Amino acid sequence: MFTDSHCHLSFPELQAQLPQIRQAMQDAHVDRALCICTTLEEFETVHGLATGYDNFWATVGVHPDNEDVREPSLDDLLQRAALPKVVGIGETGLDYYRLGDRTVADMEWQRERFRVHIRAARQTAKPLVIHTRSASDDTIVILKEEGGQTGQAGCATGVFHCFTETRAVARAALDLGFYISFSGILTFKNAGDLREVAEFVPLDRLLIETDSPYLAPVPYRGKTNNPSYVPFVAQQIAELKRQSVQAIAEATSRNFEQLFTGVSA
Repeated sequence: MFTDSHCHLSFPELQAQLPQIRQAMQDAHVDRALCICTTLEEFETVHGLATGYDNFWATVGVHPDNEDVREPSLDDLLQRAALPKVVGIGETGLDYYRLGDRTVADMEWQRERFRVHIRAARQTAKPLVIHTRSASDDTIVILKEEGGQTGQAGCATGVFHCFTETRAVARAALDLGFYISFSGILTFKNAGDLREVAEFVPLDRLLIETDSPYLAPVPYRGKTNNPSYVPFVAQQIAELKRQSVQAIAEATSRNFEQLFTGVSA
């Protein structure tokens, strides 16, 4: 019924509890999960989850926040993207939130890493999993520069995950052909503006996620998140869209299948 389109089950706090999490997913009718890669070093573990369980899939990518890790080449991404059950490129994007003493100009390495991921997505025809924080203008510009012409063959597509940006950024992402995914943040008391954005995004372009182990939704806020909590995100969207939870589950799962080709129920 439900699909968690973005989780980090390779992280130690979740990997150690995998049998319990899988049982909780079954009890909550969460049928599938996409396990997200954030470094090349962890890819083998992430891929092992996908190949070890019939309802898990994997991505390959290096998160923009990760600095002291192996830098991905185009070939690194292409080789791993060709493996069974790897259905996306990322988590990739830009993050200027923790600049410290650095300037935006100093983050050129991050922008170049992002470009490499976009090129891999275009060559493999696999969707991008986009992370953007305090960097939405540059994220959109680089997607326009590297992603190809919207709607044409070979154009980059994908999802803006854990969306926390404005309606204008959502509109720009939608215009580029991207989906938008909402996490447990949507249930937070202070997320009124974000709920307005979720109400604006068309249902046929929506995904839901946990981003676990982070961002557990109300009523579990502050606790370790896991994919069995994704129905709480669906419930919030159902209220915003004035539809049933089942309708949201079916629509977002269908969207997941359309975006990440190669997955199945």
